[in-house]
Amino acid sequence: MDYSHQTSLVPCGQDKYISKKELLLHLKTYNLYYEGQNLQLRHREEEDEFIVEGLLNISWGLRRPIRLQMQDDNERIRPPPSSSSWHSGCNLGAQGTILKPLTMSNIQISEVDAPPERDQATSPTDSRGLKPVQEDTPQLMRTRSDVGVRRRGNVRTPSDQRRIRRHRFSINGHFYNHKTSVFTPAYGSVTNVRINSTMTTPQVLKLLLNKFKIENSAEEFALYVVHTSGEKQKLKNTDYPLIARILQGPCEQVSKVFLMEKDQVEEVTYDVAQYIKFEMPVLKSFIQKLQEEEDREVKKLIRKYTVLRLMIRQRLEEIAETPATI
Repeated sequence: MDYSHQTSLVPCGQDKYISKKELLLHLKTYNLYYEGQNLQLRHREEEDEFIVEGLLNISWGLRRPIRLQMQDDNERIRPPPSSSSWHSGCNLGAQGTILKPLTMSNIQISEVDAPPERDQATSPTDSRGLKPVQEDTPQLMRTRSDVGVRRRGNVRTPSDQRRIRRHRFSINGHFYNHKTSVFTPAYGSVTNVRINSTMTTPQVLKLLLNKFKIENSAEEFALYVVHTSGEKQKLKNTDYPLIARILQGPCEQVSKVFLMEKDQVEEVTYDVAQYIKFEMPVLKSFIQKLQEEEDREVKKLIRKYTVLRLMIRQRLEEIAETPATI
């Protein structure tokens, strides 16, 4: 990776810039820290614009539950009528192999009267020796969810199912179902998104929510840089999270990027963060010393202005006793 000296500026926020040379030095340190890992970042120039891209680790710091979209990847696929190599409840893999039926542990099965018994000898079987193909197989009925109602008529094709499985992600193993569609990710658990240095904070938030099919609006959340000292810095809408991460340094034992609710977290400045981890007796002693210092300053000001008032009164008396001259 070429870290040649550059002189142009790279935006890192509203009215904030960093020289390309300095950013490349930070980037070199960042990549050395993650040498041999997929968290290394790449950079390129496109139309005279310097762009860094790669994975950004984001920790979950939510206090309220989130809602996943009503899209269950584990739904049962109805075989097409013309297919003789399918049977109810089976799915085809990427190479045409038959996979085991997908489990539906969180979906209730409606009670359907059992069909009349048929002679098994007359049941058709396919050329691969699979189970008999049943013409009127009872379908699994979904229960209503607090998120919405699923339309039964929209059946995905096998290729759609494979595409969804490739692009659908889970949060700690959670996909949508009617019991775990609303839950809170474990505090501090880490995920990542692939972004670049031109993406602002709202764009990164929308990308993260879309990755996990989260229904909540991106307006409810914010990204915070949280230090081990207790300092919490909210990234503005005009900030670039990947640039902010590079400038903070690669070590997540020093600082992490957290996804948090806007109305649940307050920013903590560096000066305040220095006192957060002290025990209460120590903090009380600080307060007592500050109060004593304040009292001394108040007394000093009282003496100063008392003397000044006396001097003014004395001067006024002298002026009054002096006879007027014509």
